[in-house]
Amino acid sequence: MRPIVDYTVSICYYTKDLVTTLTDLTVDDDEVLISYDVVSLFTNTPNDKAVEVIKQKVEADQAWKQVTLLESEDVVELLEFTLSTTYFCFRGELYKQSFGTAMGSPVSPLVADNFMEHLEQTAIATAPPKCKPKLWKRYVDDIFAVVKRDAVSDLTDHLNQVDDTGSIKFKSELEKDNALPFLDMQIVRKPDGNVKQLVYRKQTHTDQYLHFSSHHSVQHKLSVIRTLLDRCNNIVTEEEDRQKEELHIRAALSACGYPEWSMKLAKEQLHSTTNKKAKKSEEHKFSTQIVIPYVKGLSESLSRTFSRMVLGQLCNHSELFGMNWSTQRTR
Repeated sequence: MRPIVDYTVSICYYTKDLVTTLTDLTVDDDEVLISYDVVSLFTNTPNDKAVEVIKQKVEADQAWKQVTLLESEDVVELLEFTLSTTYFCFRGELYKQSFGTAMGSPVSPLVADNFMEHLEQTAIATAPPKCKPKLWKRYVDDIFAVVKRDAVSDLTDHLNQVDDTGSIKFKSELEKDNALPFLDMQIVRKPDGNVKQLVYRKQTHTDQYLHFSSHHSVQHKLSVIRTLLDRCNNIVTEEEDRQKEELHIRAALSACGYPEWSMKLAKEQLHSTTNKKAKKSEEHKFSTQIVIPYVKGLSESLSRTFSRMVLGQLCNHSELFGMNWSTQRTR
């Protein structure tokens, strides 16, 4: 059913997508940054309404037929069965879930996302002109918006009336000191009305990461550094702030035992990743991944051995792939 999700312009796929959207945003003096969060979306989604929304999409959009031979009636029946037969055991007693999307089912996020998409489209289309948001971006049940300062209360009331079952409720958070946290970034309103982004950390954040002395592969530890640096590069929009964030990362990782050489190596790897991404994709097209438990010393040796074995096989069959694998590397 994944193809039936419309992915409207209000959808925020990931943080970097929102950063791009905010590049040209200007917030006027009479406007305010605000975020909305749905209270317990998955356990409060009304299944009957959600299934009805999906049924309409299934009947209107035939894209799902490319991946299954089921009829639309079968899709709806299976969906209703999955959502209505969730059982669990607690202290020796069996219980049946009576409301909300099925706990632990992979179909639940899709059901909730479809219902939220329907709900937000209805809310925006029916919102009074005076409280229509200037910008509206949603990631699952987290919403970032820019609205008129005097329309915040009206918009919140309107959102909480859209779901006629009364199950879906929105709670809001206004900007404070010209800043608003959203996902993993801090959106800051500048004096000229433009916005910039910083990395956001909750007050309970401890800067504790995988310790360098722990029994893990060095590549895992380097990936911790690359992840933090990559987040900095993707979120932080101004160079001065980016340098401050990198200093924070270095200090935090240094406290976790990371030596200077690891920081330097991870940074070099991160810089080369973008240029080699297309090349690596082609190199790994015919490779198979093997995952085994990590054992210090042994795993590194096995990795080198497997690499030589696979490379030798590819070289022997280079004519089949139409490539000179003697000059390529694979894993």
